[in-house]
Amino acid sequence: MANLVIGIGDCQVSADPSDILITHALGSCIAVMIHDPVAQVAGLLHFMLPESSIDLEKAVRRPFAYADTGIPLLFQNAYQLGAVKSRIRVMAAGGAQMLDPNGTFNIGKRNHLAMRKIFWKAGVLVQKEEVGGMASRTVRIDVANGRVQMRTAAGPEQEFLFNATSMAASNGACNSVGICTSDKGLDHGLQHTHRR
Repeated sequence: MANLVIGIGDCQVSADPSDILITHALGSCIAVMIHDPVAQVAGLLHFMLPESSIDLEKAVRRPFAYADTGIPLLFQNAYQLGAVKSRIRVMAAGGAQMLDPNGTFNIGKRNHLAMRKIFWKAGVLVQKEEVGGMASRTVRIDVANGRVQMRTAAGPEQEFLFNATSMAASNGACNSVGICTSDKGLDHGLQHTHRR
């Protein structure tokens, strides 16, 4: 078993069922975790900021630091290992209001809204979100089965399992947090192009 630690503004995908992907100290940053149960492919992105347009030069060097460049790359890297968009399950955690008690900058909230917009436009449903609050989080995802474990700075460890429902676009359904699927808008680099 290998524990692969993903740093701030970084990403890792794996098709090795013995791997566990981990990221620590999620404050206003958000971790996006994906899993394809058939291909046994998982990925974890730890992005810092919503939009790469604030520093295009840095975005070229560190595309995973931003939601709008990191999320599409996370999916594309998973596709290269055999993941299929229609089977991918998505979970997100983080987006806390850290070092900003008055909500002056709202980086966590802005990160969350940017992520939701990207997924909505791409027709991807987020199955589970643990976002907001005032506490940092550590998350891990098991490549073999998609089990996600999360711990906050002050709380016990929680465990989540993705269910068997497809998270891909289908009939315009919306979940409880307002992330909707759609058959349209598969831009933003999340579309799955089959390669022979």
